Amino acid sequence: MSSTEVDSCLHVAERVGLAAVASGSNFVLSPLSIRAALGLAAAGASGETLHQMLSFLGSPSVDHLNSASARLMASVRGDGDGRVVESAGPRLSFVNGVWVDRSLTLKPGFHDVAASVYGAVAKSVDFQQQANEVAKEVNEWVQKETNGLIDELIPDGAVDGYTRLILANALYFKGVWADKFDASGTRHGTFHLLDNSTVQVPFMTSRRDQFISSFDGFKVLKLRYRRTPNQRSLLYMLIFLPDKKDGLPLLIHKLSSDPSFIKDHTPRRDVEVGNFMIPKFNFVYEFEASKVLADLGMEAPFDGGHADFREMVSDLPPRDNLFISRVHHKARIEVDEEGTTAAAATAVLIRALCYRPPVDFSADHPFMFAIMEEESEAVLFLGHVVNPVVD
Repeated sequence: MSSTEVDSCLHVAERVGLAAVASGSNFVLSPLSIRAALGLAAAGASGETLHQMLSFLGSPSVDHLNSASARLMASVRGDGDGRVVESAGPRLSFVNGVWVDRSLTLKPGFHDVAASVYGAVAKSVDFQQQANEVAKEVNEWVQKETNGLIDELIPDGAVDGYTRLILANALYFKGVWADKFDASGTRHGTFHLLDNSTVQVPFMTSRRDQFISSFDGFKVLKLRYRRTPNQRSLLYMLIFLPDKKDGLPLLIHKLSSDPSFIKDHTPRRDVEVGNFMIPKFNFVYEFEASKVLADLGMEAPFDGGHADFREMVSDLPPRDNLFISRVHHKARIEVDEEGTTAAAATAVLIRALCYRPPVDFSADHPFMFAIMEEESEAVLFLGHVVNPVVD
């Protein structure tokens, strides 16, 4: 995946991240998870809906998007089925799933992309009669595939009888530091908050040389995860530390504005360190992304009257229309002396805007009437009209 292709997902991170900063909240999301969910949805889109989704995802065509997604999936999933493999190196799992209402059939083209590119397994379910049960099933699937780190991805009430599809994925990562921190050296120290107050937190420390680079206004630390000799990819964490204690918002803006920012500021060599302190942390963040995605140019997919997902399913009633009603994302991360455990999940909920023929009501012949009190249902007046002009 090229740097330009993650650009829009980084803009999501900026919008949501800056809002979290303003509220004093920690923040984490997975651009990979969000991108994959939207990429799968785009495989069933057409017309202006497809155009906006391709533009957001940085691809000129569906074929280009599918090829880029296939490469991305291969790099994450390795040679297996995407699930966790126990080894001495990092454990990485990324799986996708499709739940479709039993009244509909996935079109062959969409089904093939879902299976071959994303490794997604499709399941027929009954949204119209068992919406709550399906939502529970998806949540339990996510919880299982993230080793219990992500629960209740889809909130109560988000899925109803008009939901027709859910496209979901689950990402899990567990990595051990190449050079673990000595837990006996962890000490509490002062962490400076954005409101100028302070808190006492546990800091990990080390005397080893570290991969650190200094730039104008900030420094970057690279912490590598242990890998086995036969693992091709190297995974690592980057920590971007602004020089100013209130410099985080500006640094967030810099990162999201430059597609090559991360690559250009990744440390390449280790240096001797003086005072070296990294706090332990463990938190979860969740948000519903439809508004920020629409604000970033993807309006059509969320417009019930104009969204075009005609390439996704067949058997849809002629005057019904599919649109994305919600995009739920949730992520969790824990960093300690041993390494990092993280997980994320995204669920794209696709709803039907069902056409209901207008109901005629022309009281042009004799009728009954009643005047009621709602709470007690008491009938205050009851009568009929056979001739409106008779006194």
